[in-house]
Amino acid sequence: MTSMLREHPPEMQAVAEADLREAARLRALDRLDILDTPREASFDRITRLIRTVLDVPIAIVSVIDGHRQWYKACEGLATSEAERKDTFCRYTILQDSPLIVQDATKDPRFADNPHVRNDPHIRFYAGVPLRTRDGHNVGSVCAIGYTPRQFSERETAILQDLADLAMEDLELRAHASSDALTGVLARRAFMEQGGRAFAVAQRGRFDFSCIILDVDHFKSVNDTFGHGVGDKVLHGLAKQCGNILRDVDIFGRIGGEEFAMLLHAGRNETLQIAERLRGAIEAMRLAHGSLKVTITASLGVASLDSTTPNLQELIERADLAMYRAKNAGRNRIVSWNPLGNEAVQLRRRVLKAGQIVFNGRMSTIDCTVRSLGEDGATIDVSNIAGIPDQFMLVIRADRFETKCRVVSQAERRLEIVFD
Repeated sequence: MTSMLREHPPEMQAVAEADLREAARLRALDRLDILDTPREASFDRITRLIRTVLDVPIAIVSVIDGHRQWYKACEGLATSEAERKDTFCRYTILQDSPLIVQDATKDPRFADNPHVRNDPHIRFYAGVPLRTRDGHNVGSVCAIGYTPRQFSERETAILQDLADLAMEDLELRAHASSDALTGVLARRAFMEQGGRAFAVAQRGRFDFSCIILDVDHFKSVNDTFGHGVGDKVLHGLAKQCGNILRDVDIFGRIGGEEFAMLLHAGRNETLQIAERLRGAIEAMRLAHGSLKVTITASLGVASLDSTTPNLQELIERADLAMYRAKNAGRNRIVSWNPLGNEAVQLRRRVLKAGQIVFNGRMSTIDCTVRSLGEDGATIDVSNIAGIPDQFMLVIRADRFETKCRVVSQAERRLEIVFD
């Protein structure tokens, strides 16, 4: 943790080796930039092969962050994620070899698991860790059944081969220059091109601005209409934006439903372009049977000035403005202003395992810290129900603990400030 965060309380114990390993694992996962991205054909093929070749009803390719197991591809389940504490795969990522559970009801680690005792009544599990080239288990590939089962060495080898293929796809995807779904720049290529353009603009004192665009309530689109429609929405949105942006503008997808644009333009011109983007997105109509799917987006704008040290800072300012747009009601544009909201300061993008602690330290909820600053953070949880307005945020790997309060919430994301 950098010096921006307050010193840890003296009563906190030394960081456990397991917490340090987890912090390194999450940094490796962050480099892959895979969380909350739409389904992709290459990973779907792997889960279909698992079901067919190994004759199981459920097959999953997943990664695990601080609080959940998120499914990049899944066959046999309607959900897209599960709380980490209830998953079999949280044990898989702790070892180098496959984890085989022939009968979960007879394994003390899983006999009381809610997915064993209740729906879907899992009995058999075989999982292989997804291991990066530098030795971090970021997720798993697993085969799941409803009846106890022996799993042969040959079958284990097949699952291992498919896990290796999935890991290769993840590594290739992280280095791809374009996003497979939308065709715009992938995050890494966007940052590389943007960094060069920023340096030129800074040296030459040219106008230069950033727009961050995030689809409003995108999860509800996927939940209501399915991921296929969600993919079409993102593809259509990228096409609409591409029609408005100029050839010299840099356009990339930097998150699941989050896009970024870098423009050689000043603040006023950029705001005009942002309004054209917002209006075009609001006017989109995607046919789904007899229904018309509509969406809106929230946009944040920030422009280069004498206080902007680098591209990452410019993006973070635009990102903060975008969150202010969401908090103000969505489907609108907000321009970054350091005096616009004293409660929330600039934050850097991170991926850290955290805990929400409350009720006199008797209650804890796992969370994933997604951004962090001097005065606050953005955290993701599996369910916001039952989380109080004030609690302690603990990041054990950083020996960090502080009181905080919730200033806004949207779906499964909380914006907090430190007291």
